[in-house]
Amino acid sequence: MSAELDPLDPVALTSALVRCASVTPEEGGALVLLQGLLEAEGFRCTRVDRNGIANLYARFGEQGPALGFNGHTDVVPTGDVSAWTRPPFSGEIAEGKVWGRGACDMKSGVAAWVSAAIAAARGGVRGSLVLMITGDEEGDARDGTVALLDWMDAQGERVDHCVVGEPTSRQGFGDMVKIGRRGSLNARIIARGRQGHSAYPHMALNPLPALAGLCARLAAHELDAGTDHFQASTLALTSIDTGNMATNVIPAEASARLNIRFNDAHDGAGLVAWLEAEAAKAAEESGVGFELRARVSGESFLTPPGRLSDLLSAAIEAETGAAPELSTSGGTSDARFVKAHCPVAEFGLTGLTMHQTDEYAPVDEIERLRAVYARVIAAYFA
Repeated sequence: MSAELDPLDPVALTSALVRCASVTPEEGGALVLLQGLLEAEGFRCTRVDRNGIANLYARFGEQGPALGFNGHTDVVPTGDVSAWTRPPFSGEIAEGKVWGRGACDMKSGVAAWVSAAIAAARGGVRGSLVLMITGDEEGDARDGTVALLDWMDAQGERVDHCVVGEPTSRQGFGDMVKIGRRGSLNARIIARGRQGHSAYPHMALNPLPALAGLCARLAAHELDAGTDHFQASTLALTSIDTGNMATNVIPAEASARLNIRFNDAHDGAGLVAWLEAEAAKAAEESGVGFELRARVSGESFLTPPGRLSDLLSAAIEAETGAAPELSTSGGTSDARFVKAHCPVAEFGLTGLTMHQTDEYAPVDEIERLRAVYARVIAAYFA
């Protein structure tokens, strides 16, 4: 496939990548395709696989400064294939769009950067271009970008700034650059009482009222009012379960799940401590036992406006005629790992169809994204 593919055509490359059925954690041929293209252009490529997850490190040049790119080729499952207008891994180009799973999130971003990077390499760069492409962004994200960064640290491989190609534009191409992300904490609260007959509630210890009261208190609590670069932190209850199908039985156990998206006024450890204190208070008030199981999938972070965001903003404004908003909104991304290595910012397509049935990427946006990336690369090494 790579022998027939023009690496300078980001639309054709997006289509080729979509045809690789790389549903996480399957590699699906996407990284093999990219490695072949990049090695043919003089990039030094290394597969950094860990625990069955495929990752690719590619570098052109050995001198500093080094400009990096981080992206992923794994995609979420397709869901009901019969609901798709076109086969989800067709990569069909029609109606001015590339169709298929991953076209928007984010094989188009990978294709646009690879195309721009190869063009820059052919012309010569006064420094190094580094690509960190993972197959584990849509999964647990424990053996993807983290594995690449661990390997880079061990090998002494460094980048000075990094662009992540996630679809960050909100309503129209170029309207938003992400310079940070909120942190994310998932928690399960288990309440344990004593089972009994619903006709004799005094002989049981019902965990539900205590759990419901705790959930109401947590949901009503204002974590903060926002900070200089972040919106207010949020806590969302996502489920309350007993597994009890009987109407005449008071359950012995019930649980609730919640997610907190938090800004730089908090850290994960502090929020876990707060949840534990609230659960202990509810236990003392009710006599019900409480257990908290929490996992912080990423801390909040911010790359203050500076050289990288300035380069991206100038390149976007040159292509669109308007400066983008610098934002920290949205969910998490692998930028939460890259930020510990170097300054990082995110920019990519409009994300209106990511993870949806009939996902697509507009051809004109892919071409404009490639042009923005080319401007960033040129300005970085100017």
